[in-house]
Amino acid sequence: MSNPCYVITGAAGFIGSALAHRLNERGHDNLILVDALGTDARWRNLVPLRYADYFDRNDFLEGLLGGSFDDLNIEAVFHLGAISSTTEADAALLMKNNFEYTKLLAEWCGAQKETRGRPVRFIYASSAATYGDGSLGYADDHALIPKLRPLNMYGYSKQAFDLWAERHGAFAASNGAVGLKYFNVYGPNEYHKADMKSMVAKAHAQIRATGKVQLFKSHRPDYKDGEQMRDFLHVLDAVDMTLHFLDPKVPGGIYNVGTGAARTWLDMMKAVFASMGREPQIEFVPMPEVLRGKYQYFTLADNAKIRAAGYTKPIQTLEEGVAAYIPYLEAGEKPFGW
Repeated sequence: MSNPCYVITGAAGFIGSALAHRLNERGHDNLILVDALGTDARWRNLVPLRYADYFDRNDFLEGLLGGSFDDLNIEAVFHLGAISSTTEADAALLMKNNFEYTKLLAEWCGAQKETRGRPVRFIYASSAATYGDGSLGYADDHALIPKLRPLNMYGYSKQAFDLWAERHGAFAASNGAVGLKYFNVYGPNEYHKADMKSMVAKAHAQIRATGKVQLFKSHRPDYKDGEQMRDFLHVLDAVDMTLHFLDPKVPGGIYNVGTGAARTWLDMMKAVFASMGREPQIEFVPMPEVLRGKYQYFTLADNAKIRAAGYTKPIQTLEEGVAAYIPYLEAGEKPFGW
């Protein structure tokens, strides 16, 4: 049997490239990298990586379904490629990319049980955006999946696949599928994400340019300005939690990927200013009308399930993660391994 091969879609993107970097660090270079490179700079994330081959996302899917990769010992597919913009308004485009493409990959992975005697482990990116306004909590409980009401179309496109996988028993099979609900991830390799970059990266740029940072005012009386709360997770912690599911003995299912601690935007800004050696200068600006009904004021990953599944590694605090990220931003945002 040839060396295990791992497929990573969205491989030039933020989490995907960090995942490939981590696999390289562990001695794995038999990687098939898949993406849809456009005109932004994400191609730079590929440069330091060691991998077996690269394919455009559409060419890869056509080849996979057509049997072109049947001779490879594909052990797992990490499906991280998606349209990740929470403000994308084209519902048909989101469903085609985030639901239909995911479904075809999942069906292929499951079908390998008939031809290889075991399914290929399918590990895909769901999203904390599926939790909507959080009124039902943030437990990665399968009974909760059909009750969730995402606030934007991006979140619904992720929810739609979670529902499909649940209906079709994809999680329950031996070596079953894994859906990871990533919370607010920040860190190196996100420089190409434009307006979808983390607030750590945006704040650093604002502070360098103006000496201050802008945050949205709260438009709810139960949250003061800057005290909206999120679960902020460093990308390398997100990657290590993802790689935990390479172990086929870890049960399939939906899992949260976060720190398990909710922190305010003010906490984050204080950490950024401190890491830059500056006193905080924060200005509050009105939230755009288009976002007000779709904005999550609180997110918090319930990590009990992933911990029960054997993930024991400590997770960086917000202050630790920001302190590790700011020197990278100060040095010019080169990809991991550059």
